[in-house]
Amino acid sequence: MTFGFAPSSAASLSTSAASANRLLEPAEWAAAGIPLLRSPREVVSGLHARHRPGPATAVVAVLDPDERLRASASFTRRTTTTADGWMFRNALLAQLRRVIPHDLRRRTPVRTAVLLYCRDGDARWTEEDGAWMWGLRDACTLHGLRCGAYITLTRDGWQVLGEGRGGRHPSADSAPEPVAMSEAPPRIPRTGGAASEVLRRAAAR
Repeated sequence: MTFGFAPSSAASLSTSAASANRLLEPAEWAAAGIPLLRSPREVVSGLHARHRPGPATAVVAVLDPDERLRASASFTRRTTTTADGWMFRNALLAQLRRVIPHDLRRRTPVRTAVLLYCRDGDARWTEEDGAWMWGLRDACTLHGLRCGAYITLTRDGWQVLGEGRGGRHPSADSAPEPVAMSEAPPRIPRTGGAASEVLRRAAAR
């Protein structure tokens, strides 16, 4: 796999332009104290098997302190839109609100949200990655979660950006592996109607 930074227009962005697009540079992300995943390949393989993401698909997942999956959701980004962290934040927050209650009443976040993004290109950082990083961090703050790893999935394999950890399998082109990631049993919705149907479908995914 190739690691490093893509020679994209991100290198020439002014401070004001970067702020307008709401993105995080790799150095800012590395300095943010993002908690390390104990078993990143297990997490990636589990999410890949459950959601089978294709290009431009984001998978946001919430893990408990034991790194067990509590909830996850996937959605496809409209590639015609600009890579803007504020828009990504709103999309992630909408998915989190749909699949799991917030933890805003806690003084210290207990659960951690991680983001897996399947895209074209190689594993090097891009402006789009920076916008997803900004969006994930902000969405976690607004939902009372710890901001966890940002993982890219390409044809070369997967990589946890900012950590240098990655692997060739799974990749954007590989078939899903058997699910291995531990998962808490789904909770039974308390109410009926459309809300229960949404929760049931989310748990099934």
